[in-house]
Amino acid sequence: MKGAYWGIDLGGTKIEGVILDETARPLLRHRIATGQEHGYEHVLMQITGLVETMAGKSGLDRPRTIGIGTPGRADGRDGVVSNSNTLCLNGMPLKRDLQESLRMEVLIENDANCFVLAESMLGAGRDEMAMAGRTAFGIIMGTGVGGGIVCDGRLHGGAHGIAGEWGHNPLPGESSACYCGRRGCAETVISGPALESYYAALSGRRASLQEITALSGTDASARKTIDRLVLNFGVALGAVINILDPDLVIIGGGLGNIRHLYTPEARQAVASNVFNHSFNIPLLPPLLGDSAGVFGAALLAGPPLQER
Repeated sequence: MKGAYWGIDLGGTKIEGVILDETARPLLRHRIATGQEHGYEHVLMQITGLVETMAGKSGLDRPRTIGIGTPGRADGRDGVVSNSNTLCLNGMPLKRDLQESLRMEVLIENDANCFVLAESMLGAGRDEMAMAGRTAFGIIMGTGVGGGIVCDGRLHGGAHGIAGEWGHNPLPGESSACYCGRRGCAETVISGPALESYYAALSGRRASLQEITALSGTDASARKTIDRLVLNFGVALGAVINILDPDLVIIGGGLGNIRHLYTPEARQAVASNVFNHSFNIPLLPPLLGDSAGVFGAALLAGPPLQER
């Protein structure tokens, strides 16, 4: 079929494949277990088998190119993986090995970038990005703080492959140690674990971020925790706006569901740190749920929607 785009979302517990038609409508979706406990070679076999299953179920010819999204990074010509929570992938030349086993070109991208690509082009940002030349900044806020940039329907990775990594910009007055080796990174302040630790230090008890959010109307420690989130979200995002000045921001990850990030107070927190008289772009919650990663992987293999 002309104009069909194939993608795979490689996660720690599941591998999902999708085939999109030329309008980005899903023709087929299929999931299998990752089985990472059985090792790297098993994961390669699972991906190869999934592609064969997709071809059989769809009746389509195998594509020349397939997009794959996975946590961590795949660097260099061979796509050597690092920082993946699918631990057996780390240090392995995933791109090279998949190209050999699948006999096709493989495009590998971080799952956060796949999220941003899908949400900007098919989900929350679809209407805003319909005009050519538009830029979206997509945020992942959860266990960590990351993000990605989509310009005119394509990911912008940057010279070092780190475009959008706002979680490792320092926040003024903060000094918590970060795993990256620096101190005061936004991730050490506004990630889920950082906020839960802050609440525990204030209240003397542990609670999930969901519980903290629910308590924020009646619990002073919870309120301070949410206020800390909103204030520092404004500082961190304001710095991004000053440099990138995108047309829209999409907030994903576990914190993307926290309503306080879409309030006038949150917008004012951002506006206070923007080099402008006002802050006019939309802050959008995600729409695609757990489909975003696999849809974004498929979009890696095709042209921007404006060109289809």
